Amino acid sequence: MIPEDQVVRHARVGELDVAWSAVGSGPPLVLGGWWSSHLAYDWESRAFREFVGRLAAHRTVIRYDPPGVGLSRRRGSVPHSLALHTDALAAVIGHATSDPVALVAGSSGCSVAVALAARRPELVDRLVLYGGYRRGVDIASPTDREAMVELVRANWGISSRVLTEIFLPDATAAQRQEFARGQRRAASADDAAAALAAVYELDASDFCDRVEAETLVLHRRGDRAIRFALGRDLAAHISGARFEELDGVDHFPWYGDSDAVLERILDFLGVETAATVRAQTPRPIDAADLGLTARETEVLRLVAEGLTDSQIGELLFLSPHTVHRHVANARTKLGVPSRSAAAALVAAAMARGSA
Repeated sequence: MIPEDQVVRHARVGELDVAWSAVGSGPPLVLGGWWSSHLAYDWESRAFREFVGRLAAHRTVIRYDPPGVGLSRRRGSVPHSLALHTDALAAVIGHATSDPVALVAGSSGCSVAVALAARRPELVDRLVLYGGYRRGVDIASPTDREAMVELVRANWGISSRVLTEIFLPDATAAQRQEFARGQRRAASADDAAAALAAVYELDASDFCDRVEAETLVLHRRGDRAIRFALGRDLAAHISGARFEELDGVDHFPWYGDSDAVLERILDFLGVETAATVRAQTPRPIDAADLGLTARETEVLRLVAEGLTDSQIGELLFLSPHTVHRHVANARTKLGVPSRSAAAALVAAAMARGSA
């Protein structure tokens, strides 16, 4: 996937103007809820696009910016009402599809997703809650919450770096720099402060026991932004919810071990996981003699079997764009003019290896 793949649309809910987009094909999956969301700037991140692309290989992924955030902030400020956030999400779903959706929410979006699943059960088929909480007031003490909001408002440059250290402690320096800059691009200091204050005020306590959709709750043990105990608490208050703990410290799922997050989500949705695919796929040949990586060899083996980039991406949980890049890199290494020639070399090597 490339940035140009995305088309942004808008849904109106009263005075709210909610931006959304959709990529991929298949049953609808709604993804979102992070407080610093920005449809356009997020899509410029390769790590984020690849994360979405892995889902889009199996589902139509619908993303949105919460009211007052990102491209949805052109009409008014960030609403603190959980009901308004829920209405906005329902409007996006109504605009995007006529079918019930798999709702994959992260962080503060979990409260909104729980409220929607309780209030509008006909809209939600399955519910995945990642790195979330039940009550925003539990994230930090009143003093710390107030201090962080004021720091964001007073000095967005410093506070964006502070928040990045909390959100992505295990990321590289370059990744942290990129993320901090992205937060500042996505919102002004006042807008960011208002969005953070809204995060602290969301409370889904009254809705948890009314959720009927099958629910999976995922949380990384070392998450510093939303403590692990808050994820466990959220799962404990939703009847029948399955709670799975993950290794890692980064708050955003496309950083760190994103494969583990994706495999849990896809398995929950009834899609073969990457682990299952690897177990069922013949072991790739030793690529050392050809100078290819194991992934490039695996992709070319599937090209030789006649599969398209989309079909290969579906099998290996890669975006078609990533598959195309692997083929191009392999062609360069092998010095051949076409994908079919590269695939033929791999097929011949495999035949020799099995002889």
